[in-house]
Amino acid sequence: MERPLRLNFAVTDERLERVKQTRQFQSLAMSRKRKDSEEAAREIAEGKKRQEQILEALESLRPLGVVKNREQWAEAMRKAGIREPAGLFKAILMALSERDENADICGDKNGNPEPDPELRDYENVPLKEDIHAYMEREVLPFVPDAWVDEDKTKIGYEISLNRYFYKYTPPRPLEEIEADLKRLSKRSLIC
Repeated sequence: MERPLRLNFAVTDERLERVKQTRQFQSLAMSRKRKDSEEAAREIAEGKKRQEQILEALESLRPLGVVKNREQWAEAMRKAGIREPAGLFKAILMALSERDENADICGDKNGNPEPDPELRDYENVPLKEDIHAYMEREVLPFVPDAWVDEDKTKIGYEISLNRYFYKYTPPRPLEEIEADLKRLSKRSLIC
């Protein structure tokens, strides 16, 4: 059972710190040149300059406040001059976001709702019952925006082996365990 991802976006001091901590942002100020130290120093300086440009561009978005639509926020970032490779752009976008039940649903490139992995849940539906009828009766009255991910649906019986074959055996008394430990430690000292 999936539920849609809903995020809000804003520039705050806390969220800017999260941007600075992302691996993609930090890698801007690193060099892959090992032999040419001058070239490496130049790459690092350019990377630090780009980091500062990104942070300045993000600061210009602070007056927007909280934006509850990912597409609007991404467009505002592009207009502010943040046109980075996809990995870095997404890392910045996610660092500036927080989950918000009142925000717009985030969609994928095809316009379908993007699932929120933190809200994912699993249901065991009786084998002879229709999944969609079960959802309508048991899930949708409480979570109206949920849907079934047909790709992850498994059909079959689940047999809990522990439930049928596990026999509880209580642990040995503490005194017995301590005596064994003392005996083993004496034997290891002798060897």
